[in-house]
Amino acid sequence: MVKIVNFAKKLIPLPIKRSIYKTWRNYIQKKEFYSDLKVLKHQQIVSNDVHFILGKLYPCLDEKYANNGTAKGDYFHQDLLVANRIFKNNPQKHIDIGSRVDGFVAHVASFREIFVIDIRPSVGKAHNINFIQYDFLSNLDDSMLNSCDSLSCLHAMEHFGLGRYGDPVNFNGHIIGMNNLYRMLKPGGKLYFSVPIGIPQRIEFNAHRIFSPQYIVQQYKGKFTFDFFSYVDEKGDLNENQDLEKILSEYNDNYGCGIFEMTKL
Repeated sequence: MVKIVNFAKKLIPLPIKRSIYKTWRNYIQKKEFYSDLKVLKHQQIVSNDVHFILGKLYPCLDEKYANNGTAKGDYFHQDLLVANRIFKNNPQKHIDIGSRVDGFVAHVASFREIFVIDIRPSVGKAHNINFIQYDFLSNLDDSMLNSCDSLSCLHAMEHFGLGRYGDPVNFNGHIIGMNNLYRMLKPGGKLYFSVPIGIPQRIEFNAHRIFSPQYIVQQYKGKFTFDFFSYVDEKGDLNENQDLEKILSEYNDNYGCGIFEMTKL
């Protein structure tokens, strides 16, 4: 009998297996939900407490056996790492280009003022966050040149010129964007820059570009010193303060996130 069951399992396609599992899990979750509801109603009657009525049902079925969150991945690690570096370096003026507002920008805004530039409109206001809507692929206004001593662009440059966020399609959009970062920063200022890294270097249209670490270093060679390099690997774990020269000679992962801290010459 066991052999027959195992043989049948092999014959069932994976999508059908997943569907069966999902249906069974949903049945168990609903059964537990109504069992808990029955207990709660009984406790309400016994306690004779009138401070809370039972409102409409609002089932949250997937969280009972879930983790409390995920301390892994590109955004989790880069946002915390770079915010901490800015806190330690304590610049006079920090500007961000296109980074995640509900992650990195919020981290920085918790302890200092930050100016945020994005091609997309902003929704909502928050203390310490100053928003400027601007197409960073256009020619920079003179007032933006050498305008800050600290600048970040985290997991954003890979999108420039691919049209994903309403920007004009431009095959060399990343080069324009990277040059504008250089032009905006004062000499001696810090640039915090992260992009997906991987071998081979490629465009996965219209999601993003994936850069080789060597390409980033080549584009900024002679313009910046590379002070601090970390990367998030394919498992989503942070490898902090790595030897960049060693990475350039050995890195061959298909996908990761390179986090560069540089000083403008």
